Amino acid sequence: MKFSHQPAAAAAAAAAAAAAASAAAAAVAAAAAAAAAAAAAVAAPPPLPSPSPPPPPSAPSPSAAAAAAAAAAAAATNPEEY
Repeated sequence: MKFSHQPAAAAAAAAAAAAAASAAAAAVAAAAAAAAAAAAAVAAPPPLPSPSPPPPPSAPSPSAAAAAAAAAAAAATNPEEY
């Protein structure tokens, strides 16, 4: 019996494991960035009431901004993936 396909399968499995590990690291970095952003928002003093009207619904939400910041941080920490 020949097992010539096993080294390729092992290499593919190793590549998949490395990709999963890097994705997990990126997810941890994103979670840490989101937690830091939430902590900063909590630590910041409340804004003074302003006479200007509230922003329109089309404005990005703070969570979307935090997600964008987390994605940028993940891209900066893993430049080889982007």
